[in-house]
This record gives sequence, C-alpha cells and structure tokens, in this order.
Amino acid sequence: MERKKSNLIGNYVLDSSVIIKWFCEEEDTDLALQFREGFLKGSVDIIVPDLQLYEIANALRYNKKLKSADVSSAVNSLIDIGINIVVPTKDVISSALALAYQFDITLYDAYFIALAKELNYDFVTADDNLFDKIKKLKFVKLLSNFR
Repeated sequence: MERKKSNLIGNYVLDSSVIIKWFCEEEDTDLALQFREGFLKGSVDIIVPDLQLYEIANALRYNKKLKSADVSSAVNSLIDIGINIVVPTKDVISSALALAYQFDITLYDAYFIALAKELNYDFVTADDNLFDKIKKLKFVKLLSNFR
C-alpha cells in the first residue's frame, strides 16, 4: 500500500468506518491513513466517542485474518497515540436521539454526528449509505471526497 503524506488540516470526528481502514486494507485506506498522519504531525485534531473502541474491536474481531492479540493491539494503539476519546454527555445524547429520528439512522451513528455538531468539528464517514441520509448537514464529509 502506498502511503501519501497528509496535507490535511482541521478538526474531525471520524466514523468507525474510517478508522477501521487504519487496520484493514480496504478501498480508500490511503485517505483514512492521511487523517492519522495529520494527527501525528499535529495538523489534524481527532475526537471520537468511547463507543468507537467497541465498534473497532468488534469489527476487527470478525476479520478472519486477525487474531485476538492483533485486535487488542489495534484498539490499544488508538489509546496510545492520544486520540481524544470522550464519554457521552446528556446534551450530546439528546442531540443524537433527535438526529436518529430526523434522519432515520441508528443512535450509534447519530452519536458520532451529534458529537461533531456539539464540537463544531467535521464528521467524516466512509459509509455511503449513512452519508446519503445525512449529507444535507454541512459538516458531514464522505471520505472518498477527500481524494
């Protein structure tokens, strides 16, 4: 896999569909890795809900190429590099519930979006179906559009 240097600047809440690409070779993995590179060099701030640790671990757990130790290492790496991992607040959960009903999406997805809205960050997803439902929100970005 060819890694491009990140020229990204900004503040982002990254969907699990983006961060999972840091650990699995998939379409647009190179774009997802640019967010990590930008974070490591200090030009990108990344904040995610604690829920993401469970989502990433669960998705990787079902990857037949990975063993338990690989999954543990991946999740620990998210903590070790210093990404801001936040716990739920009443205000963000309330906003997430409203978004879930408004856009007919899961509360899990809505929480990421509500967090981005609360922080005035951009929300980035690689999930085309989710993006299609919420694209009218100006702070929502599709990973492939960073190409």
